[in-house]
Amino acid sequence: MKIINATQVQQVLQYPQLIAALQATYSKRFGMPARQVFALSEDGANADGFAVLPAWNDEIISVKAFTHLPQNPAKGLDMIHAQVMMFDRSTGEPLALVDGTELTYWRTAAISALAVKLLSREDSKTLLIFGTGHLAPHTVKAISCVRNIEKVLVAGRSEEKITATIAEIKALLDGVDCTAVTDLQVAVSQADIISCVTAAVEPLFPGHWVSGGTHVDLVGNHSPDKRECDSQLVLTAKVFVDSKLNVMAEAGEILLPIAEGLVTEDVILAELAQLCSGQVKGRENSRDITLFKAVGTALADLAAAQLVLQLVD
Repeated sequence: MKIINATQVQQVLQYPQLIAALQATYSKRFGMPARQVFALSEDGANADGFAVLPAWNDEIISVKAFTHLPQNPAKGLDMIHAQVMMFDRSTGEPLALVDGTELTYWRTAAISALAVKLLSREDSKTLLIFGTGHLAPHTVKAISCVRNIEKVLVAGRSEEKITATIAEIKALLDGVDCTAVTDLQVAVSQADIISCVTAAVEPLFPGHWVSGGTHVDLVGNHSPDKRECDSQLVLTAKVFVDSKLNVMAEAGEILLPIAEGLVTEDVILAELAQLCSGQVKGRENSRDITLFKAVGTALADLAAAQLVLQLVD
């Protein structure tokens, strides 16, 4: 059995290959039960958690296990630690243990890019990214592999982190025009693609600011009582998700408008697998506002880990 660390994951993965592998995996037969998330404390103020995410296809069985300890950064440690265990589908033989922390950054950004490929206008050139964490530059890089992004606007709460994020994006994308947002309403209204990778509790912008033809990507929130967009945007947009089962358990972007009586779960038009297989069409015209809500899936972990294993071999 191979042990594949974070450095190896970084060395072998490239976004074009990963995006293609995800699309192929989501187009085929797979099994993916609901993921299990466990609170590690009975204290409601303690958010320590442990999760297990299983999935399988005709070749691989995988399970990602991760811990979530919000107090870790204060100790100089990562908030999340993850590993992906892989087994041969035909024999059950253990194949590899892959660093799931690094893998998650890559597959999360690649899933956003895959949704952009399937749902955004092909002539999209301006990307607005909300968030200045480690995932933000990854996401910009991945999206640039499926659309000809000429301008990137960065929105965040810390000027220092915005500056650092801009520098990292420019290092990843030679020649791209990347600047900080100075007028949020103008930035939202002019963006062709809006990607949100934040820990926001409340909506980041009013939905009525979003122009027709825009694609909105929501990745950061995994809580049923929080959201990165408001109900108005959900009412206006054509809504797609990575996993309806997971989104209906975790995503306040959809659950809060339902609780308000504004929509039902039927507002979700399709899952990513239906888009990838061609079962459902995404964008109908250049004026559609499309919204993709992702909370992460075990199948994405499987596809990314399987590609890493192939490349390491």
